[in-house]
Amino acid sequence: MSENAILDRYPDAARWAFGDGPELANELLQRVLSGDKTATCGSYASYRQEKSPMLGDYSVILDGRGEPACVIRTLSLRLIRYCDVIAEMAAKEGEGDKSLAFWQQGHRAFFSREGSFAPDMWLVFEEFELVEAI
Repeated sequence: MSENAILDRYPDAARWAFGDGPELANELLQRVLSGDKTATCGSYASYRQEKSPMLGDYSVILDGRGEPACVIRTLSLRLIRYCDVIAEMAAKEGEGDKSLAFWQQGHRAFFSREGSFAPDMWLVFEEFELVEAI
């Protein structure tokens, strides 16, 4: 399916990339496409500033160049503190060795770059399914 067909097929879908830069966007996209990544999270503050996903919503995921690469569908949303994320949740994010320690290190760095890190910060943890890839 072409990029235009994806955008035509999901006209109301949010369009966004994982991470905070092209390299991370591409890395995390590949993990989604391989099936290793079935969840993501963001600071509650960032979800409040943007149009937040609802259960069943579709998102067009962009690659590091800002081009559509796949479509995901939100299956669940959970409000949780950073310090309360458990190993099973970290593994669903599919990053590194999928351990809680790796997740904590990477997300602490990410949220610090965002300027919002605190051990008790609220996160929105989103589980999703891959619907289709380009």
